[in-house]
Amino acid sequence: MAVVDLVMPKMGESIMEATILKWLKNPGDTVQQDETVLEIATDKVDTEVPSTAGGIIEEILYKVNDVVPVGAVIARIRTSMTEENIHPRPATQEPAFAAAPQYFQEATDLGYPGDNGGITSNLVAGNGNRFYSPLVLNIAANEGVTISELESIQGTGIEGRVTKKDILQFVEDKRAGNLPLARPVQQPIQHPAQQPVQQPVQPQAYQIPVEPQTENIAAPVQPAEIPPAVKPVSKYGENVEIIEMDRLRRLIADHMVKSKQTSPHVTSFTEADVTNLVLWREKMKQQFLKQEGTKITFTPLFVEAIVRCIKKYPLINSSLDIDKIIIKKDINIGMATALPSGNLIVPVIKNADQLNLVGLAKQVNAMADNARNGKLKPEDTQGGTFTLTNVGTFGSLMGTPIINQPQVAILAVGAIKKRPVVIETAQGDSIAIRHMMYLSMSYDHRIIDGSLGATFLTAVARELEHFDPQREF
Repeated sequence: MAVVDLVMPKMGESIMEATILKWLKNPGDTVQQDETVLEIATDKVDTEVPSTAGGIIEEILYKVNDVVPVGAVIARIRTSMTEENIHPRPATQEPAFAAAPQYFQEATDLGYPGDNGGITSNLVAGNGNRFYSPLVLNIAANEGVTISELESIQGTGIEGRVTKKDILQFVEDKRAGNLPLARPVQQPIQHPAQQPVQQPVQPQAYQIPVEPQTENIAAPVQPAEIPPAVKPVSKYGENVEIIEMDRLRRLIADHMVKSKQTSPHVTSFTEADVTNLVLWREKMKQQFLKQEGTKITFTPLFVEAIVRCIKKYPLINSSLDIDKIIIKKDINIGMATALPSGNLIVPVIKNADQLNLVGLAKQVNAMADNARNGKLKPEDTQGGTFTLTNVGTFGSLMGTPIINQPQVAILAVGAIKKRPVVIETAQGDSIAIRHMMYLSMSYDHRIIDGSLGATFLTAVARELEHFDPQREF
């Protein structure tokens, strides 16, 4: 037999820890290789952790809501178990059971073999305050360990829990006569399937003796009138509703605060005449959908323009490590996506510079759909080098976005509005109705000066303005 450690998996360079959301397996449960054992969450995405081996969950080292560092052992799996270890012996081969009724919460909680021939993951309590796994209880029953003996074992598991190693060591010491003087002998443990359910005896209520009254009885003292209870006033006032932030919103809040504390933010603004881009999309969207099987939105067109400008100004595509500037050769564009819950997540289009417009459109739509349906994988939100956020989706004209660390810049595009503007023609200036859009970019002033930030932002605007209305996909 061997014990395999299940560790918190590494999910990217910037992810150093994860929160346990839910255990799908408990001590004593059987698990197959690659079967999901627990669900975890990072500041990027929720995901599942599969088992790295088949066997029995022997020990779980962290509880729900614990924050666990990457690489830490979170559970132990005993592999190469025999059939006898996995399933308890038939009842006819086990010693008689004479444990006190309070030793187990319910007989069914033990989950001994039923129609499915397996054991459940429920734990049982001894004397109401100690918990034992089905595996430990099975060994105790087979080896004739009494209740008091089991209670006396100093467990080495989490929170003092008795592990299989502990119970086996106790049995070995007992056979060798190395145990201290035992308490009065009790009946050995047997499975509760053989124990008739007993109703606990209700103790008689203790009667307080009443002193006989004397003839000279003083008049009873009338208690002072107690004022009516005063309802405590909430520090938030009376006419309010208090809503607890969910886990993802707390993570977003922490990430945004840390970003502001890390990077001195500067935001530059410009506007772009995107009339050609809007008219081209309106003309081509039906053909694009029919030919490519996916919609053409504005986002892939924005990403295409950003990628071209990053190639001209590579310092925008970098990060800072104390006093070292790391310029990223890969161009991975994150796109901020609103979730139905109102929260935000940033899936990443990897190697965006290697995709044409059709490839960008398919990536954008797939990432957005997966984000809204909770199907993103951890790697889908990792490795971003620059972020785009479309604040115009909800009607905003412009915004001052917060940098997505450890990146050094984030670009926001506002709502596209028709406005009368002055344009230059061969015949001179004239006023025309054009599709206009504001762009804003926040950048880390430790690396990017105002000249570079404004130059890059203006370059993106010019790319959008000079969009070729005759182009193909």
